[in-house]
Amino acid sequence: MSRESIAKAQVLIEALPYLQRYAGRTFVVKYGGHAMGDADAARDFAEDIVLLKAVGINPVVVHGGGPQIGEMLGKLGVETRFVDGLRVTDEATAKVAEMVLSGAINKELVGWIANAGGKAIGISGKDGGLVTAEKLQRTTRDPDSLIEKALDLGFVGDPTSVDTTLLDTASAAGMIPVVAPIARGLDGHTYNINADTMAGAIAAAIGAARLFLLTDVAGVLDKDGELVTDLTPARIAELREDGTVSGGMIPKLETCVSAVEAGCDAAVVLDGRVPHAMLLEFFTARGAGTLIRREA
Repeated sequence: MSRESIAKAQVLIEALPYLQRYAGRTFVVKYGGHAMGDADAARDFAEDIVLLKAVGINPVVVHGGGPQIGEMLGKLGVETRFVDGLRVTDEATAKVAEMVLSGAINKELVGWIANAGGKAIGISGKDGGLVTAEKLQRTTRDPDSLIEKALDLGFVGDPTSVDTTLLDTASAAGMIPVVAPIARGLDGHTYNINADTMAGAIAAAIGAARLFLLTDVAGVLDKDGELVTDLTPARIAELREDGTVSGGMIPKLETCVSAVEAGCDAAVVLDGRVPHAMLLEFFTARGAGTLIRREA
């Protein structure tokens, strides 16, 4: 027997305790970033998702699509404006965002999963009352007067409630839900929601075993550029205070902390550009990203 065959068997044995522990549980996976535009990366991702379903774990995929929205807005001649890094979403932009997210991107991911042998169903937060949202409230501080003022970002939403009935039904029927981050508000308006935030809200509501945020970086890095493999909310606060964690990583970690404090077992930030990074993180002792869990 070849060494390669023996190595494959050893990998399966190493994965066995994880398979036994999480059979029947749910993983919520946020998929986005540059990997979405790479056919090889999309194929790897779809295969990973189908494998999870095949071994008895129920994956729920929540996807982003900011670059694709920007591209479509440009083609349609709709002006895009950002405030503090957040896209201002007027009525025209909201319609384009729903078209791109719930249409092209969502169905493309459903197709990739089908090509890998899985059965996926594409939905948005509006379907079956999955997610209800309200207008996102943000403030900004004037650099001269230091006075805080409210930011009007238009139809950008924040999840207020999640009804997991549709997800539960789809998973029990052997299907893989693929969710676009669009939701309806009690005011009747349609809101575009940050995909990380949407995934975190769903993971908390469903009591997921894991929330995976696939990003364009290896995870949380210390000041020497080394990967930090395990974090708690208290340690995250310390890293923010000393400047180790900054920029776009802050809202991702806030999402992870909110999810684990609200019912998700643990969350992981990892590099979605690495082939099969999610499987390496979950099914091996070494891991591949930064794990965030509640305080012991």
